Amino acid sequence: MTRTNPDSCPGVLRLHDAADGPLARIRVPGGQLTPPQLQALADAARDVGDGNIELTSRGNAQLRQVRDAAALQERLAAAGLLPSATHERIRNIIASPLAGRVGGWADVHPLVPALDTGLQGAAELAGLSGRVLFTLDDGRGDVSGLGGDIGVHAVDGDTFALLLAGADSGVRVSAAEAVDLMLAAAHGFLDLREGQWRLHEIPDGSARLTDRLLTARPHLATADEVVEVTARQDIPIGWLTQADDLVALGAGVRLGSLPARTAEFVAAVERPILLTPWRSLVLTDMDEWTAEQVVRVLAPMGLIFDANSPWLLVSACAGQPGCGKSLTDVRADVTAAVESGRVIPTATPQSTRTTLGAQDIVAAGRQHWSGCERHCGRPRAAVTDITATPDGYRLDPAD
Repeated sequence: MTRTNPDSCPGVLRLHDAADGPLARIRVPGGQLTPPQLQALADAARDVGDGNIELTSRGNAQLRQVRDAAALQERLAAAGLLPSATHERIRNIIASPLAGRVGGWADVHPLVPALDTGLQGAAELAGLSGRVLFTLDDGRGDVSGLGGDIGVHAVDGDTFALLLAGADSGVRVSAAEAVDLMLAAAHGFLDLREGQWRLHEIPDGSARLTDRLLTARPHLATADEVVEVTARQDIPIGWLTQADDLVALGAGVRLGSLPARTAEFVAAVERPILLTPWRSLVLTDMDEWTAEQVVRVLAPMGLIFDANSPWLLVSACAGQPGCGKSLTDVRADVTAAVESGRVIPTATPQSTRTTLGAQDIVAAGRQHWSGCERHCGRPRAAVTDITATPDGYRLDPAD
Protein backbone atom coordinates (compact mmCIF):
# COMPACT_ATOMS: atom_id res chain seq x y z
CA MET A 1 0.00 0.00 0.00
CA THR A 2 1.44 3.35 -1.08
CA ARG A 3 -0.07 6.45 0.51
CA THR A 4 -0.59 9.48 -1.68
CA ASN A 5 -1.97 11.77 1.04
CA PRO A 6 0.09 13.13 3.96
CA ASP A 7 -0.26 11.71 7.44
CA SER A 8 -2.71 13.90 9.34
CA CYS A 9 -2.26 12.32 12.78
CA PRO A 10 -2.71 15.15 15.30
CA GLY A 11 -0.32 16.40 17.93
CA VAL A 12 0.00 19.53 20.03
CA LEU A 13 1.40 21.74 17.28
CA ARG A 14 -1.04 20.42 14.67
CA LEU A 15 -4.53 19.98 16.05
CA HIS A 16 -7.32 17.86 14.60
CA ASP A 17 -10.45 19.75 13.62
CA ALA A 18 -12.99 17.49 15.34
CA ALA A 19 -16.72 18.11 15.09
CA ASP A 20 -16.80 19.50 18.63
CA GLY A 21 -13.69 21.65 18.22
CA PRO A 22 -9.89 21.38 17.98
CA LEU A 23 -8.34 18.22 19.46
CA ALA A 24 -4.76 17.97 20.73
CA ARG A 25 -2.93 14.65 21.20
CA ILE A 26 -0.08 14.67 23.72
CA ARG A 27 2.52 11.92 23.39
CA VAL A 28 3.45 10.33 26.73
CA PRO A 29 6.29 7.86 25.99
CA GLY A 30 5.87 4.68 28.01
CA GLY A 31 2.82 6.26 29.65
CA GLN A 32 5.18 7.75 32.24
CA LEU A 33 3.89 10.87 33.99
CA THR A 34 5.18 12.71 37.02
CA PRO A 35 2.61 14.21 39.40
CA PRO A 36 3.43 17.77 38.22
CA GLN A 37 2.91 16.68 34.61
CA LEU A 38 -0.49 15.17 35.40
CA GLN A 39 -1.39 18.36 37.25
CA ALA A 40 -0.37 20.37 34.18
CA LEU A 41 -2.62 18.22 32.00
CA ALA A 42 -5.49 18.67 34.44
CA ASP A 43 -4.98 22.45 34.49
CA ALA A 44 -4.87 22.56 30.69
CA ALA A 45 -7.99 20.40 30.36
CA ARG A 46 -9.88 22.71 32.69
CA ASP A 47 -8.53 26.05 31.44
CA VAL A 48 -8.29 25.57 27.65
CA GLY A 49 -10.16 22.29 26.98
CA ASP A 50 -13.48 20.64 27.78
CA GLY A 51 -12.47 19.68 31.32
CA ASN A 52 -11.42 16.08 30.64
CA ILE A 53 -8.23 14.21 29.78
CA GLU A 54 -8.88 11.48 27.22
CA LEU A 55 -6.67 8.42 27.49
CA THR A 56 -5.80 6.72 24.19
CA SER A 57 -5.07 3.15 23.13
CA ARG A 58 -1.37 4.05 22.87
CA GLY A 59 -1.04 5.30 26.41
CA ASN A 60 -1.15 8.91 25.26
CA ALA A 61 -3.50 11.73 26.25
CA GLN A 62 -5.91 13.97 24.33
CA LEU A 63 -7.62 17.25 25.07
CA ARG A 64 -10.81 18.18 23.25
CA GLN A 65 -12.32 21.57 22.41
CA VAL A 66 -8.99 23.36 22.72
CA ARG A 67 -9.73 27.07 22.90
CA ASP A 68 -6.18 28.46 22.92
CA ALA A 69 -3.60 26.38 21.05
CA ALA A 70 -0.70 28.73 21.86
CA ALA A 71 -1.46 28.65 25.59
CA LEU A 72 -1.66 24.87 25.51
CA GLN A 73 1.71 24.61 23.79
CA GLU A 74 3.29 26.91 26.35
CA ARG A 75 1.87 24.96 29.29
CA LEU A 76 2.90 21.56 27.95
CA ALA A 77 6.40 22.72 27.03
CA ALA A 78 6.89 24.08 30.55
CA ALA A 79 5.81 20.69 31.96
CA GLY A 80 8.24 18.75 29.77
CA LEU A 81 5.41 17.25 27.71
CA LEU A 82 6.47 18.96 24.47
CA PRO A 83 10.25 18.50 24.30
CA SER A 84 10.51 18.70 20.50
CA ALA A 85 8.68 20.74 17.92
CA THR A 86 9.96 18.60 15.04
CA HIS A 87 9.54 15.11 16.53
CA GLU A 88 6.53 15.47 18.82
CA ARG A 89 4.16 13.23 16.84
CA ILE A 90 6.57 10.28 16.43
CA ARG A 91 7.08 9.67 20.16
CA ASN A 92 4.60 6.78 20.28
CA ILE A 93 6.17 4.35 22.75
CA ILE A 94 4.21 1.76 24.74
CA ALA A 95 5.89 -0.15 27.56
CA SER A 96 4.55 -2.93 29.80
CA PRO A 97 3.04 -0.84 32.62
CA LEU A 98 3.95 -3.20 35.47
CA ALA A 99 7.50 -3.90 34.28
CA GLY A 100 10.08 -3.80 37.06
CA ARG A 101 7.39 -3.77 39.73
CA VAL A 102 5.10 -6.77 39.26
CA GLY A 103 6.20 -9.81 37.22
CA GLY A 104 7.81 -9.88 33.79
CA TRP A 105 11.32 -10.83 32.73
CA ALA A 106 12.92 -7.41 32.47
CA ASP A 107 12.27 -3.83 33.53
CA VAL A 108 11.73 -2.05 30.22
CA HIS A 109 10.93 1.36 31.70
CA PRO A 110 14.57 2.55 31.64
CA LEU A 111 14.56 1.89 27.89
CA VAL A 112 11.77 4.44 27.36
CA PRO A 113 13.76 7.67 27.86
CA ALA A 114 16.71 6.21 25.96
CA LEU A 115 14.50 5.39 22.98
CA ASP A 116 12.69 8.72 23.19
CA THR A 117 15.98 10.62 23.29
CA GLY A 118 17.30 8.63 20.34
CA LEU A 119 14.21 9.34 18.26
CA GLN A 120 14.39 13.06 18.97
CA GLY A 121 18.13 13.16 18.35
CA ALA A 122 17.96 11.96 14.75
CA ALA A 123 16.74 14.73 12.45
CA GLU A 124 15.69 12.34 9.66
CA LEU A 125 13.38 10.39 11.99
CA ALA A 126 11.10 13.41 12.11
CA GLY A 127 9.95 12.05 8.73
CA LEU A 128 8.27 9.04 10.37
CA SER A 129 4.50 8.95 10.31
CA GLY A 130 2.74 9.98 13.49
CA ARG A 131 1.14 6.53 13.40
CA VAL A 132 4.36 4.54 13.79
CA LEU A 133 4.34 2.65 17.09
CA PHE A 134 7.23 1.37 19.22
CA THR A 135 6.60 -1.32 21.85
CA LEU A 136 8.67 -2.47 24.83
CA ASP A 137 7.34 -5.72 26.33
CA ASP A 138 8.81 -7.14 29.52
CA GLY A 139 8.01 -10.68 28.41
CA ARG A 140 4.50 -11.04 29.79
CA GLY A 141 3.07 -10.34 26.33
CA ASP A 142 0.77 -7.49 27.28
CA VAL A 143 1.91 -4.89 24.72
CA SER A 144 3.56 -6.94 21.96
CA GLY A 145 0.13 -7.75 20.52
CA LEU A 146 -0.91 -4.12 20.12
CA GLY A 147 0.20 -3.86 16.50
CA GLY A 148 3.51 -2.09 16.89
CA ASP A 149 5.81 -1.38 13.97
CA ILE A 150 9.09 -1.86 15.85
CA GLY A 151 9.35 -3.50 19.25
CA VAL A 152 11.31 -5.68 21.61
CA HIS A 153 9.96 -8.54 23.71
CA ALA A 154 11.96 -9.93 26.64
CA VAL A 155 12.65 -13.67 26.40
CA ASP A 156 14.81 -13.72 29.53
CA GLY A 157 16.38 -11.21 31.89
CA ASP A 158 18.84 -9.84 29.34
CA THR A 159 17.66 -10.98 25.90
CA PHE A 160 14.98 -9.46 23.71
CA ALA A 161 13.28 -10.64 20.54
CA LEU A 162 13.02 -7.95 17.87
CA LEU A 163 9.44 -7.56 16.68
CA LEU A 164 8.72 -6.02 13.28
CA ALA A 165 5.17 -5.21 12.16
CA GLY A 166 3.93 -6.97 15.28
CA ALA A 167 5.67 -10.32 14.67
CA ASP A 168 8.90 -11.93 15.84
CA SER A 169 11.67 -11.29 13.31
CA GLY A 170 13.82 -14.06 14.78
CA VAL A 171 16.54 -11.55 15.71
CA ARG A 172 17.75 -11.54 19.31
CA VAL A 173 19.48 -8.64 21.01
CA SER A 174 20.86 -7.87 24.46
CA ALA A 175 19.21 -5.28 26.69
CA ALA A 176 22.24 -3.02 26.24
CA GLU A 177 21.79 -3.00 22.43
CA ALA A 178 18.00 -3.03 22.27
CA VAL A 179 17.40 0.70 21.87
CA ASP A 180 20.18 1.09 19.32
CA LEU A 181 18.70 -1.73 17.23
CA MET A 182 15.20 -0.23 17.39
CA LEU A 183 16.56 3.09 16.18
CA ALA A 184 18.41 1.33 13.35
CA ALA A 185 15.14 -0.37 12.42
CA ALA A 186 13.40 3.02 12.34
CA HIS A 187 16.04 4.35 9.95
CA GLY A 188 15.72 1.20 7.84
CA PHE A 189 11.96 1.62 7.67
CA LEU A 190 12.42 5.14 6.32
CA ASP A 191 14.82 3.84 3.67
CA LEU A 192 12.40 1.13 2.53
CA ARG A 193 9.14 3.02 2.46
CA GLU A 194 7.63 4.57 -0.63
CA GLY A 195 4.94 6.68 0.96
CA GLN A 196 3.73 4.04 3.41
CA TRP A 197 2.86 5.14 6.93
CA ARG A 198 3.29 1.76 8.67
CA LEU A 199 5.80 -1.07 8.29
CA HIS A 200 3.15 -3.70 7.55
CA GLU A 201 2.10 -1.67 4.49
CA ILE A 202 5.47 -2.21 2.78
CA PRO A 203 5.52 -5.38 0.63
CA ASP A 204 7.69 -7.94 2.49
CA GLY A 205 8.67 -5.03 4.72
CA SER A 206 9.53 -7.08 7.81
CA ALA A 207 11.69 -9.59 5.92
CA ARG A 208 13.48 -6.88 3.96
CA LEU A 209 14.15 -4.84 7.09
CA THR A 210 15.39 -7.92 8.95
CA ASP A 211 17.85 -8.67 6.14
CA ARG A 212 19.15 -5.10 6.24
CA LEU A 213 19.69 -5.21 9.98
CA LEU A 214 21.46 -8.59 9.91
CA THR A 215 23.69 -7.50 7.03
CA ALA A 216 24.72 -4.35 8.90
CA ARG A 217 25.11 -6.20 12.21
CA PRO A 218 26.30 -9.74 11.52
CA HIS A 219 27.01 -10.33 15.21
CA LEU A 220 23.29 -10.36 16.01
CA ALA A 221 21.91 -13.71 17.12
CA THR A 222 18.86 -15.36 15.61
CA ALA A 223 16.53 -17.97 17.06
CA ASP A 224 14.40 -20.75 15.61
CA GLU A 225 11.89 -20.59 18.45
CA VAL A 226 9.37 -17.87 17.65
CA VAL A 227 7.66 -15.66 20.20
CA GLU A 228 3.93 -16.06 19.70
CA VAL A 229 2.33 -12.62 19.67
CA THR A 230 -1.39 -12.35 20.44
CA ALA A 231 -3.65 -9.40 21.19
CA ARG A 232 -4.70 -9.40 24.82
CA GLN A 233 -6.75 -7.17 27.06
CA ASP A 234 -4.59 -7.13 30.20
CA ILE A 235 -5.97 -4.24 32.22
CA PRO A 236 -4.09 -4.05 35.55
CA ILE A 237 -6.84 -3.26 38.07
CA GLY A 238 -6.91 -3.02 41.83
CA TRP A 239 -4.32 -3.76 44.49
CA LEU A 240 -0.99 -4.89 43.02
CA THR A 241 1.85 -5.83 45.36
CA GLN A 242 5.19 -4.79 43.92
CA ALA A 243 8.41 -6.79 44.11
CA ASP A 244 9.70 -4.27 46.68
CA ASP A 245 6.56 -4.84 48.83
CA LEU A 246 5.20 -1.40 48.03
CA VAL A 247 1.77 -1.18 46.38
CA ALA A 248 0.63 -0.15 42.92
CA LEU A 249 -3.02 0.54 42.20
CA GLY A 250 -4.54 -0.13 38.81
CA ALA A 251 -7.49 2.17 38.15
CA GLY A 252 -9.97 1.88 35.31
CA VAL A 253 -11.27 5.09 33.74
CA ARG A 254 -14.81 5.08 32.38
CA LEU A 255 -14.60 5.15 28.59
CA GLY A 256 -11.08 6.53 28.97
CA SER A 257 -12.28 10.02 29.94
CA LEU A 258 -10.58 11.31 33.09
CA PRO A 259 -12.14 14.46 34.60
CA ALA A 260 -9.61 17.16 35.40
CA ARG A 261 -10.74 17.27 39.04
CA THR A 262 -10.10 13.54 39.45
CA ALA A 263 -6.71 13.89 37.78
CA GLU A 264 -5.81 16.59 40.30
CA PHE A 265 -6.51 14.18 43.16
CA VAL A 266 -4.37 11.51 41.50
CA ALA A 267 -1.52 14.00 41.08
CA ALA A 268 -1.85 15.01 44.75
CA VAL A 269 -0.82 11.49 45.83
CA GLU A 270 2.67 12.47 44.60
CA ARG A 271 3.63 9.08 43.24
CA PRO A 272 4.66 8.11 39.67
CA ILE A 273 1.71 7.59 37.32
CA LEU A 274 1.52 5.33 34.28
CA LEU A 275 -1.05 5.65 31.51
CA THR A 276 -1.85 2.27 29.98
CA PRO A 277 -2.90 1.37 26.43
CA TRP A 278 -6.19 0.10 27.91
CA ARG A 279 -7.19 3.66 28.83
CA SER A 280 -6.51 3.16 32.51
CA LEU A 281 -4.00 4.36 35.12
CA VAL A 282 -1.45 2.73 37.38
CA LEU A 283 -0.46 4.69 40.47
CA THR A 284 2.79 3.24 41.82
CA ASP A 285 5.19 3.00 44.76
CA MET A 286 2.82 3.52 47.69
CA ASP A 287 2.84 2.12 51.19
CA GLU A 288 -0.28 0.21 52.19
CA TRP A 289 -1.80 3.03 54.24
CA THR A 290 -1.48 5.49 51.35
CA ALA A 291 -2.96 2.98 48.90
CA GLU A 292 -5.96 2.41 51.17
CA GLN A 293 -6.61 6.16 51.38
CA VAL A 294 -6.31 6.50 47.59
CA VAL A 295 -9.00 3.87 47.04
CA ARG A 296 -11.20 5.41 49.71
CA VAL A 297 -11.04 8.85 48.06
CA LEU A 298 -10.86 8.04 44.35
CA ALA A 299 -13.35 5.17 44.05
CA PRO A 300 -16.30 7.47 44.90
CA MET A 301 -14.95 9.89 42.26
CA GLY A 302 -15.41 7.24 39.58
CA LEU A 303 -12.06 5.49 39.26
CA ILE A 304 -12.51 1.73 39.01
CA PHE A 305 -10.58 -0.57 41.34
CA ASP A 306 -12.91 -3.58 40.94
CA ALA A 307 -11.67 -6.00 38.26
CA ASN A 308 -15.26 -7.27 37.83
CA SER A 309 -16.74 -3.89 36.94
CA PRO A 310 -18.80 -3.92 33.72
CA TRP A 311 -17.11 -0.64 32.78
CA LEU A 312 -13.96 -2.64 32.05
CA LEU A 313 -15.84 -4.63 29.39
CA VAL A 314 -16.76 -1.65 27.23
CA SER A 315 -15.00 0.82 24.98
CA ALA A 316 -16.36 3.29 22.45
CA CYS A 317 -15.33 5.68 19.71
CA ALA A 318 -15.79 9.42 20.20
CA GLY A 319 -19.31 9.38 18.73
CA GLN A 320 -21.48 12.47 18.52
CA PRO A 321 -20.92 15.34 19.12
CA GLY A 322 -17.16 14.82 18.87
CA CYS A 323 -17.16 13.09 15.47
CA GLY A 324 -19.03 14.35 12.44
CA LYS A 325 -19.08 10.87 10.88
CA SER A 326 -20.81 9.23 13.85
CA LEU A 327 -24.49 8.44 13.46
CA THR A 328 -25.30 8.73 17.16
CA ASP A 329 -24.01 9.51 20.64
CA VAL A 330 -22.55 6.07 21.28
CA ARG A 331 -21.00 7.08 24.60
CA ALA A 332 -24.39 8.02 26.01
CA ASP A 333 -25.82 4.75 24.71
CA VAL A 334 -23.08 2.55 26.18
CA THR A 335 -23.28 4.43 29.48
CA ALA A 336 -27.00 3.70 29.63
CA ALA A 337 -26.29 0.04 28.84
CA VAL A 338 -23.80 -0.27 31.69
CA GLU A 339 -25.91 1.60 34.22
CA SER A 340 -29.04 -0.43 33.40
CA GLY A 341 -27.25 -3.78 33.73
CA ARG A 342 -27.29 -4.67 30.02
CA VAL A 343 -23.52 -5.24 29.86
CA ILE A 344 -22.96 -8.68 31.33
CA PRO A 345 -19.83 -10.82 31.83
CA THR A 346 -20.93 -14.00 30.05
CA ALA A 347 -23.98 -15.44 28.34
CA THR A 348 -25.03 -18.08 25.87
CA PRO A 349 -23.42 -17.62 22.44
CA GLN A 350 -24.75 -14.57 20.61
CA SER A 351 -25.58 -14.24 16.94
CA THR A 352 -25.52 -11.24 14.62
CA ARG A 353 -28.51 -8.97 15.08
CA THR A 354 -29.48 -5.84 13.19
CA THR A 355 -31.82 -2.82 13.47
CA LEU A 356 -31.51 -2.75 17.24
CA GLY A 357 -32.56 0.24 19.29
CA ALA A 358 -29.94 1.32 21.80
CA GLN A 359 -32.24 0.36 24.67
CA ASP A 360 -32.65 -3.17 23.25
CA ILE A 361 -28.95 -4.11 23.27
CA VAL A 362 -27.84 -6.69 25.81
CA ALA A 363 -24.29 -7.85 25.14
CA ALA A 364 -21.90 -10.11 26.97
CA GLY A 365 -18.17 -9.89 27.46
CA ARG A 366 -15.69 -7.47 25.92
CA GLN A 367 -17.47 -5.10 23.51
CA HIS A 368 -16.75 -1.99 21.44
CA TRP A 369 -19.43 0.51 20.46
CA SER A 370 -18.89 2.43 17.20
CA GLY A 371 -20.78 5.33 15.68
CA CYS A 372 -20.04 4.17 12.12
CA GLU A 373 -18.38 1.39 10.15
CA ARG A 374 -14.87 2.77 10.68
CA HIS A 375 -14.75 1.30 14.22
CA CYS A 376 -12.27 3.89 15.50
CA GLY A 377 -10.60 2.97 18.77
CA ARG A 378 -11.50 -0.70 18.47
CA PRO A 379 -9.24 -2.93 20.59
CA ARG A 380 -7.10 -5.46 18.75
CA ALA A 381 -8.26 -8.31 20.99
CA ALA A 382 -11.49 -10.17 20.19
CA VAL A 383 -14.54 -8.04 20.98
CA THR A 384 -18.23 -7.96 20.19
CA ASP A 385 -18.84 -5.08 17.77
CA ILE A 386 -21.87 -2.91 18.36
CA THR A 387 -22.06 -0.59 15.35
CA ALA A 388 -24.46 2.25 14.61
CA THR A 389 -26.06 2.10 11.16
CA PRO A 390 -28.75 4.27 9.51
CA ASP A 391 -31.30 1.60 10.57
CA GLY A 392 -30.17 1.17 14.17
CA TYR A 393 -27.38 -0.76 15.84
CA ARG A 394 -25.87 -3.98 14.51
CA LEU A 395 -24.40 -6.51 16.96
CA ASP A 396 -21.61 -8.75 15.63
CA PRO A 397 -20.37 -11.29 18.22
CA ALA A 398 -16.66 -11.72 18.86
CA ASP A 399 -15.05 -14.47 16.77
